[in-house]
Amino acid sequence: MSAKEKFTSLSPAEFFKRNPELAGFPNPARALYQTVRELVENSLDATDVHGILPNIKIIIDLIDESRQIYKVNVTDNGIGIPPHEVPNAFGKVLYSSKYVNRQTRGMYGLGVKAAVLYSQMHQDRPVEIETSPINSKRIYSFKLKIDINKNEPIIVERKSVANNNGFHGTSVSIYIPGDWSKAKPRIYEYIRRTYIITPYAEFIFKDPEGNVTYYPRLTNKIPKPPQEVKPHPYGVDREEIKIMINNLKKDYILKEFLINEFQSIGETTAEKLLELSGLKGSKKVKSLSEEEITKLVEVLKKYEDFRAPSADSLSVIGEDLIELGLKKIFNPEFVAAVSRKPKAYQGHPFIVEAGIAYGGSIPVSEEPVVLRYANKIPLIYDEKSDVIWKVVEEIDWKRYGIESDQYQMVIMVHLCSTKIPYKSAGKESIAEVEDIEKEIKNTLMEVARKLKQYLSEKKKEEEAKKKLLTYLKYVPEVSRSFAVFLSNGSKELIFKYQSEIEDELFRIISKKLNLTDIEEYRKMYKVDSE
Repeated sequence: MSAKEKFTSLSPAEFFKRNPELAGFPNPARALYQTVRELVENSLDATDVHGILPNIKIIIDLIDESRQIYKVNVTDNGIGIPPHEVPNAFGKVLYSSKYVNRQTRGMYGLGVKAAVLYSQMHQDRPVEIETSPINSKRIYSFKLKIDINKNEPIIVERKSVANNNGFHGTSVSIYIPGDWSKAKPRIYEYIRRTYIITPYAEFIFKDPEGNVTYYPRLTNKIPKPPQEVKPHPYGVDREEIKIMINNLKKDYILKEFLINEFQSIGETTAEKLLELSGLKGSKKVKSLSEEEITKLVEVLKKYEDFRAPSADSLSVIGEDLIELGLKKIFNPEFVAAVSRKPKAYQGHPFIVEAGIAYGGSIPVSEEPVVLRYANKIPLIYDEKSDVIWKVVEEIDWKRYGIESDQYQMVIMVHLCSTKIPYKSAGKESIAEVEDIEKEIKNTLMEVARKLKQYLSEKKKEEEAKKKLLTYLKYVPEVSRSFAVFLSNGSKELIFKYQSEIEDELFRIISKKLNLTDIEEYRKMYKVDSE
């Protein structure tokens, strides 16, 4: 007699509690790193996206040495969180303000809640939140846990105090089991790489050993924030269309629905789509049958004349900020950056940016340093499984003047999109999507050509300097010989003519070799006029 299967269901909270590795929490070291990352990214989304220059304070304290429990606190000066939203924002998995059609650092409404779940699995302290929205007269404090079975917040404590100092922003403390010795290099590198692309931010980091690192603001320029846009026809499927229809607040007819709820569809395009689908534009959209929705989606997917998706939903770092960050951190002799024009895949716009820093204080190694970013998030783990590394390894860097075993180079690549094709919910590795891979390669080759031009000019300059050194050896003798010839034996005239002839010879040599400053070489061979 066969046993009967027992069927049941899991709440989202229980699913991720059972599978923490899917959210980037496989072990204590990674959990400590991931908690810092999730809180910092929330803080940045609460500041720069809203035009606020970020001031972010990160503190990690060891509060229970025997159990290795750490308190991670991140405080920002962002827009704050409305108090009625705080419980769900921290206590309900898959609840977020980021489920909109625009670029955000977070995507799943999971990150900080995954940290809270991991915290609850190993110790009993609730997550602690203090927040005050802009212009609020109160500062609101919460202590929360997650009801794992119901996927609902448990409010352990709630209170508020007067906001007498005009504070706005959010401070979050999570107690997490961690391994600082293993997480330390990753956390420091994460903060450093975040600072590279946010030089308009100020970071203060205090680690469990009491060390304080300060990253000062380098500029007041903030990238243009992303704007929420309507979905592109190529990016929707049957179920999404049904959700859109179900959420409509207006009783649209089909033609109005196409024009008002999608980008890239105007009056003329809507009529063409209706003709191709055989559907009536006057039909109430909420009365569409399953078969009619299928017909509509098929036409949307096959129609080839839509404009490309709007890039208003994206926010690039920008070439100047990329160069500024790379210069500050790596002190190279050369730096260049490229921000490409928008492209699209599966109806989602994306932009690739790349920067290269070369020489200077960058140490020589057998492979370049590769900085990977997605929607302004540094990707630290799973490095070699990422499509960015794949493209970097496929490029023939010798074509651009780089020896394969002598890399003194940092390569930075940023992909921004309304849909990043991550390989997992941990958001550490980008999948190999053909359109994106091709654009990454084109972007890297474009910025590499700038490096090649610089190295070519540098090589020419070095060759010119070698010729200059050869010429300079003969300048004293030639100038003195001419001076003696012209002076008729007068010592005073010899000195005068020799100085004038030297200056003229230097001018001729500089012009011939296209060098602007050869004084150091004059001194080297002691040919300055005295």
